[in-house]
Amino acid sequence: MRISGNWLRRLCSGVSVALCALVAGEAQAQSYPNKTMRIIVAGTPGGGTDFSVRVPVQKLTELLGWAVVIDNRPGAAGNLAHEIVAKATPDGYTLLVVAPSLATNASVYRKLSYDPIRDFAPITQLNAGYYLLIVPPSLPVKTVKEFISLAKAKKGTLTYASPGSGQLGHLGMELLKTLADFDAVHVPYKGDSPAIVDVIAGQVDAFFSSMPGGRPHVRSGRVRALAVTSGKRSPLLPDVPTVAESGFPGYEVNGWHGLLAPAGTPKQIVARLHAEFSRSLRLPEVMERMAENGVESVGNTPAEFGAYINAEMIKWAKVIKQSGARAD
Repeated sequence: MRISGNWLRRLCSGVSVALCALVAGEAQAQSYPNKTMRIIVAGTPGGGTDFSVRVPVQKLTELLGWAVVIDNRPGAAGNLAHEIVAKATPDGYTLLVVAPSLATNASVYRKLSYDPIRDFAPITQLNAGYYLLIVPPSLPVKTVKEFISLAKAKKGTLTYASPGSGQLGHLGMELLKTLADFDAVHVPYKGDSPAIVDVIAGQVDAFFSSMPGGRPHVRSGRVRALAVTSGKRSPLLPDVPTVAESGFPGYEVNGWHGLLAPAGTPKQIVARLHAEFSRSLRLPEVMERMAENGVESVGNTPAEFGAYINAEMIKWAKVIKQSGARAD
């Protein structure tokens, strides 16, 4: 086959452009970061989402000298923070820390100003956190099965709290209701703390609490834990069974947190961020601090994290549609 000179010149030109882009990207990654990085947190200072990134960032600052500013932007179940980063310049200097609301908001809200998949580049899942099904000590149940039997006997009058409509504390119970075929009255609160106060007081009958929020009250005896939502028992409360082993195999509700960049961020920078954050998350002192707060370090690859977000969106879309959950 004869190859024309023009075709060969075009081919060489195309290869040169690709090589130049590759070299430029690698050079950019090697010099990155050379200025202050802003990490926007879709949550309040001191909350679980905030904690999930401050621990590894502290180590990155100590070990690498990175300059990082944490910018807390709570509100609208994370949508305010998500929108800021979705529209940010994709240069690796504006990042986003998210919670499961990234995966549920597309189904909970009628319209979003961003696309949870198309507008972000996954970097890594920071941690995995689970929930405790807690009840007042006055409620005459000690197991998940007893709770379900009581709910059926009360014919839909048993109440359960949530930190807000469409949050995992709400959807976790909706998933259990579907699996066990019982009904209960949803009582939404504005966060974990007021919900736990009313469980302790016996004003509501049940609540899927975060591990850090509920565990101290379980240990003090002010509430009773029926189960954890993890795939295996938590070392923090080893005597508390999982929902799965309580008769519902495969049941799992994970209050994860993760790190994203705007879509279009150079792959070499995403790879650098993943390498450093995952290394930080594997440090014994970081893993220990995470465990003390009821979460497990993860540090998976960008591809794995992206696939996980997609799977979570599919999983919860079904529950949200069936329950009719909508944002408050």
